[in-house]
Amino acid sequence: MRSLWTTLLTLGVCASLAAQTKPAPDKAPGLDKAKMEAYIRQVELLPAQMPVRIGEPKASVYPGFQDLPVEVETPNGIYAVHYFLSADGRFLVKGNMFDVTKQPFESERKMLKTAGSPNFGTPGAPVTLVVFSDFQCPNCKEEAKIIHENVKNAFPKDVWVFFKDFPMDKLHPWAKGAAIAGRCTFNIQPAAFWDYHDWIFEHQAEITPENLKTKVLGWAETKNVDAAKLGQCIDTKATEKDVDRQVMEGRLLGVSGTPTIFINGRPMTGALPWPALEQIIKIELDYAKKAAKDEKCCEVTIPSLVK
Repeated sequence: MRSLWTTLLTLGVCASLAAQTKPAPDKAPGLDKAKMEAYIRQVELLPAQMPVRIGEPKASVYPGFQDLPVEVETPNGIYAVHYFLSADGRFLVKGNMFDVTKQPFESERKMLKTAGSPNFGTPGAPVTLVVFSDFQCPNCKEEAKIIHENVKNAFPKDVWVFFKDFPMDKLHPWAKGAAIAGRCTFNIQPAAFWDYHDWIFEHQAEITPENLKTKVLGWAETKNVDAAKLGQCIDTKATEKDVDRQVMEGRLLGVSGTPTIFINGRPMTGALPWPALEQIIKIELDYAKKAAKDEKCCEVTIPSLVK
């Protein structure tokens, strides 16, 4: 016969396990946004005059944690800061969490929308570069040249490059207008986009908010791009929503400056010299080859009975 002590101990263990396995609440109880804002200001050393917006906690792929959207408005633009909030509202985690059962940066790869973006390289290549750039940014000019010239020559079949607009218009007054014009060019004549891309970076020092349209239309006439259609598209800002969507995508991914390059989902902020970028691409290619080898080794082939 079991003793009373054994019975009570067993019940206690069961109750403890039940408490541990009890599902976490779906939402942090009574989130005080004012207190959360004050706390995040202290963590980030944000001055009082810099607006901070705390969003509603959202479902996260990580058990026990929710995504907490936080936006900080700076003179250079609005930036998203990546936080996770524990279900009980007690713990705040900044940065990325990784699920070791999945490939690193898988969530970033899923968030990156490349359909309909200007691109070059080999579709389906093992390494994908998604570049968030600003046509008025000097560092973007240098990085654009490195990518457009070196990647094509060094990795003609192994890399697929996509361009995304991220004009920092509070810092660069004609950047958004240039992004709109570039998107217009892409919609009118996709093959001409990369010529526009190279041309506008090359003539960056000559362009002002006042002469942007005149300069762009002058370029269009030399490249047999329909200048009338392009001018109308620029005047009506027909592609502004496309540009805004790319900016919002960048913010959700934590883009805070340009250029920012996502290499197979891995974010790299700032201009990368060619030796560094080349080395990163080579490492990503090695990862891809190893992954392909591991998958192949584990395949089971069933002989066909059909002769």
